Amino acid sequence: MNARRLSILCITTYEKGQEFMRECKRQGCRVLLLTAEKLRDADWPRESLDDTFYLPENLPLHDIVQAVTHLARTQKLDRIVALDEYDMETASTLREHLRVPGMGLTTMRYFRDKLAMRMRALDRGARVPDFVPVVNRDDIRYYLEHVPGPWVLKPRQEASAIGIKKIHAAEELWPVLEQLGDKQSSFLLEKFLPGAVFHVDSVVSENEVVFANVSKYGKPPMNVAQGGGVFTTFTVPRDSADDAGLRQINRELIVALGLVRGVAHAEFIQAHADGHFYFLECAARVGGAYINEMVEAATGLNLWREWARIEVAGGDGTYQLPPVREEYAGVILSLARQEDPDTSGYNEPEVCLRIKKHHHAGLVLRSMDSQRVQSLLENYAGRFSEEFLAVAPQRDKPTA
Repeated sequence: MNARRLSILCITTYEKGQEFMRECKRQGCRVLLLTAEKLRDADWPRESLDDTFYLPENLPLHDIVQAVTHLARTQKLDRIVALDEYDMETASTLREHLRVPGMGLTTMRYFRDKLAMRMRALDRGARVPDFVPVVNRDDIRYYLEHVPGPWVLKPRQEASAIGIKKIHAAEELWPVLEQLGDKQSSFLLEKFLPGAVFHVDSVVSENEVVFANVSKYGKPPMNVAQGGGVFTTFTVPRDSADDAGLRQINRELIVALGLVRGVAHAEFIQAHADGHFYFLECAARVGGAYINEMVEAATGLNLWREWARIEVAGGDGTYQLPPVREEYAGVILSLARQEDPDTSGYNEPEVCLRIKKHHHAGLVLRSMDSQRVQSLLENYAGRFSEEFLAVAPQRDKPTA
């Protein structure tokens, strides 16, 4: 008698993760998708899906649990995977309710809640910017008196630079907190550290980082998000001090936060003041802004695909990392004035992918030479600013 195929329920309220679903199907799984009704006509890999379920917007978590529990009466669910950061709580709640293997609610907080991940990292000896929870007034006053500004007020459960406010003086903070009202405990206050921001994108199998790629943003993402501009990121020179140092810090951090298997996108800042790396945040997901495409251009490894293979393998020890290249890549991306910007004038042989997205201009570059990638990105960034760049108001919430 043939063994039953694994059934994997993929949850996402954003249009992403198509290659994850395709790889699950290639691995012989039954693939189910739970997504938002507004994404019914999105570009899903329908040939790889055995069934798709749509939920109305803003459905309470309790109702989602009831709906999936009803589904589980007739569909055996072996894995439940959140493909986006904003669906992690839903997936963890479902796993715990249905006793499906995977990350539970406590561990999920370390990859979703900026306060929880900082406290955990600090407890395990990692450097983090000085911070205080926005809860006790005396603690906040003490912090403001002893930690020089400026500071940043960060939502604990938003991604990237969404919702972050820079505070220059103590008297600026209190009116902002009053305006937040009962929501203020969902924020933390942190010292603003000028510096260069790096990210490490990892594949994790049985608590071990089996693959890591270290990259550096051209401008800190918060600067781009709040001031507008062209987004760039590129592979750090391999075997450099930055590469080696961040690999070690990232490896220790993943163990501290408790990720057993999957992928991670961690961000660190190298402070101008002392040259040390400080931990900013870590998400158990594939990085956005075409970082996956950049990693694949440099190494040949697709993070979505490897994540799927690890989920299918579970803890049975069968997962093996494929061979990887050690080349260099970079991404350049900007909001564009044009609906479909023409990037054909960027025709150097290093251009390996042209990003096709309405009102966005973007390229992925690949080379054996790290300096060549950085030089092209710097040149292209100036040209993008003149030819394409549009600036939108800073978002307080993500968009699908």
